[in-house]
Formats: sequence, structure tokens, C-alpha cells
Amino acid sequence: MAKINFKETGISGMKLVHPFVAEDKRGYFAKYYERGIFEENGISLIPYEENQSKSKKGTVRGLHFQKRYSQDKLIQVLHGEIFDVGVDLRKGSLTFGQWRGYKLSDTNRTLLYIPKGFAHGFLALTDNVVIHYLAGDRYDPDSDGGILWNDPDVNVQWPLDETGSLITSEKDMNLPSFKEFKETFGGFCI
Repeated sequence: MAKINFKETGISGMKLVHPFVAEDKRGYFAKYYERGIFEENGISLIPYEENQSKSKKGTVRGLHFQKRYSQDKLIQVLHGEIFDVGVDLRKGSLTFGQWRGYKLSDTNRTLLYIPKGFAHGFLALTDNVVIHYLAGDRYDPDSDGGILWNDPDVNVQWPLDETGSLITSEKDMNLPSFKEFKETFGGFCI
């Protein structure tokens, strides 16, 4: 069986993952995750949780992190298309405060691996987007945190022209700035 392929993103540890896919007249078979192959490529994701979300077009979720029980994530889109973003918040990282964003969809089948110590968010580019992801640690509501999705210092270049009106939660609209994050935490030790 062919292997899963990995592509570097320019931020240490954050990788695009291209699954093995075999298609024929019956349909397809895809392998998205195999622990040994991931470990060979520098990823030690041992899933603690498996999650799914559904979002309307124009929904912005994020940029979220956990102060304790930092979660690495393997994100996959089952239906539709998103612009998925990871922001490096690791103290001492050469790419601290930098972000990368990628279009993930049910047609390109690309996954994004985001290591521990990152903030994560996405913008739904189509209606009824369904996202599936594996998380490497538990959700801890007491340590839930984030950075404002449109913080000018992080300056994520969201493809807003592809969505029309935006939908976001009250919580996400009131997240602190990147400057406030640095003043409070300085960064995460991972």
C-alpha cells in the first residue's frame, strides 16, 4: 500500500498531510492516519478525542488554544471547504507569532496537522461544512483560551471575499489580542 505523504509548512512541526487514496469504479478507499507512518514523519499524535463540527458558510471559529492539556490536532474536512489556520504560540520558537493557512476540502482531501502550543481556527468557505479532527489531549473548559481571529499583529489573511457575511460567536469576538496574550503568558512551553 502506498504511504501517506507529508509536506512541510515552514513552521516547525506543522504539516500538510495527503492521505493514501485508491479509487476505482466502485468508489475509493482512503487511509488518513497510521500511527507508525506519522511517527516516521515526526508526528507523535496519539488521539485522545475524536471530534466533529458543522458550520455555515462565513462562520469563523477561533483562534483557540488550551493553557493546560495543549491539544495537537489532525484536521480533515468531510464536506465542503474551509480556510484552516494555525498560529505558533510556542515560547522560544523561531516562528513564534507566525501563522499558516490552507484550504482544506472534501475534494482535495488534504489534512492539516497542528502541533501542541498553537492557536487554531478556521473560516467556512462553503455551506454546511463538516470538519472531523483527532485531538491529542482532552478538552479542558477551565483552560480554554484564544486570540482574536482578526488580530492586526498576527494579521491572518483570511479569504473573506469568498464568504459574504461573517458569523462568529460572542466568545470569539471578545478574545484577547495577541499583545495581551504575550503580556499574560509570554508563550507556551511545550
